[in-house]
Amino acid sequence: METDSDVELAVRPAPHPWLVLREHAHLVPMISLGGALGALGRWGLAQAMPHPAGAWAWATLWTNLGGAFLLGLLMSCVLTVWAHTRYVRPLLGVGVLGGFTTFSTAELDTRGLVAAGHPGEALAYVATSVALGLVAIMLGLGLGSALLRRGRPRRVTP
Repeated sequence: METDSDVELAVRPAPHPWLVLREHAHLVPMISLGGALGALGRWGLAQAMPHPAGAWAWATLWTNLGGAFLLGLLMSCVLTVWAHTRYVRPLLGVGVLGGFTTFSTAELDTRGLVAAGHPGEALAYVATSVALGLVAIMLGLGLGSALLRRGRPRRVTP
């Protein structure tokens, strides 16, 4: 059996979490600020659209779908326009959108539907959240890419 000399077969251990944190400590304030803003936005939406226990949680669904769409839109910009910036993705992606979206709350809402005797609705809620979340990300990426293409100056050939 022949081995490829360009491929390293040794498995490197993952760095200790404290070393990773120390290396990226300058990002922690940006992520924290963004997370606080995102969580406040999520709280505000939940206050504006309350639901009784064991009922469909529209605020959580709209929060997660909106956050997925915005994440797709943000990623299309981060991968092109802001590719060389250090703080945009940690502030907006990890912080704001990480604090805004809440799949853990969606799981608690699902548990509430099951506990209230609505397992079919619970399954539909999970399927809707995941499927539409993926669609929302793709729509955000597509819209962002289209807007970026539209905004580029066109070459005029003589």
